[in-house]
Amino acid sequence: MRREPFPSWPVTAVTDRERLLEVFDSGKWWYGEKVKEFEEKYAAFHDARYGVTCANGTVALETALLACGIGAGDEVIVPPYTFMATASAVLKVNAVPVFADIELDTCNLDPADVEKKISCKTKAVLPVHLGGLPVDMDVFKALAKQHNLVLVEDACHSWGSKWKGKGTGAIGDCGVFSFQMSKNITAGEGGILLTDNEDIADRARSYTNCGRLKGGAWYEHYLLGSNLRMTELQAAILLGQLERLEEQTLRRERNAAYLSELLKDMPGISLMRQDPRVTRHSYHMYIFRFLPEEWSGVSRDRFLEALRSEGIPGSAGYNVPLYKNPLFQQKGEGPKHCPISCPYYGLEVDYSQVVCANAETISREGCWLPHPVLLAEERDMEDIAKAIRKIWEGRRELADV
Repeated sequence: MRREPFPSWPVTAVTDRERLLEVFDSGKWWYGEKVKEFEEKYAAFHDARYGVTCANGTVALETALLACGIGAGDEVIVPPYTFMATASAVLKVNAVPVFADIELDTCNLDPADVEKKISCKTKAVLPVHLGGLPVDMDVFKALAKQHNLVLVEDACHSWGSKWKGKGTGAIGDCGVFSFQMSKNITAGEGGILLTDNEDIADRARSYTNCGRLKGGAWYEHYLLGSNLRMTELQAAILLGQLERLEEQTLRRERNAAYLSELLKDMPGISLMRQDPRVTRHSYHMYIFRFLPEEWSGVSRDRFLEALRSEGIPGSAGYNVPLYKNPLFQQKGEGPKHCPISCPYYGLEVDYSQVVCANAETISREGCWLPHPVLLAEERDMEDIAKAIRKIWEGRRELADV
């Protein structure tokens, strides 16, 4: 269908180089004014009061849990259809991930299954705004209030997304973002925690800044923190990326809406549900389901191979739920298996018995289009739809190969 490439990533400008060289030539590369400027501007962009930067999104998640008081033996409910860091961050603070299922038509954490998984040991819920689509924050806030739980948003896919007019990340107690290379705003690496709670922000700052406290002396350390700071060079790059983020977010959203219109009646695939309370959707990827029962023997992998052959960069995304990763399938005793088997929990953990049916279905049927595709033009969305239609019409031939 097409031989032209889609837009490359990252997008840069002359001003990015100038800002980076300004920091380079100043000799002030470390955790200074550019970091402070980015924290303030990014927090404002997401309608949050406080922003605390750090080295990457993974340590931002760990910091968020620590800053919210999550620790040894606490249960934290997480989705299984997400990047490993969502669950590994829970383990890193000696807490226990409890997997609840996702919704088939959003790929986001299912509030009904979350409620079933709440126990006397549950201390937090960690929903992911997968692909930039906000979870139902109304129902999760209500659940958190009813059960006295901490609500931490994994917003590592949702830079610019809004729920009922407010940016993701500070709708719950706090939320975190990643600026890793594949992300919609990037400095190669980097992360930030957002919150409207000053105490959480102060604790997060301490944990990422060697345990120092605001107003304390440089060599006074109050918490068991670490050196997780962002550099001035990273912040300089991110300030340039932030200048383009809103326009890029709106472009992705427009193109995704047009693509959905083109695909809404396409046989053999199922689109994600759109919630009118989502007032902006940042689209880290465009997700749809491949329905194998309708494809006359064509597998999801064969479909994606054909899609790529037509010049459309589709992928399968997460191939298994997190609980099927080797880390969670290990059994035995000793330090190798700590913190999963640490004594603070007091209960046996056997992730080999976990089954989240919808997460397993999406792992078999999910198809992703990467976010740079959505920075193209409307005619490029038409190419995607035509390619899928062409593959559908040739499905019997594909099944025979």
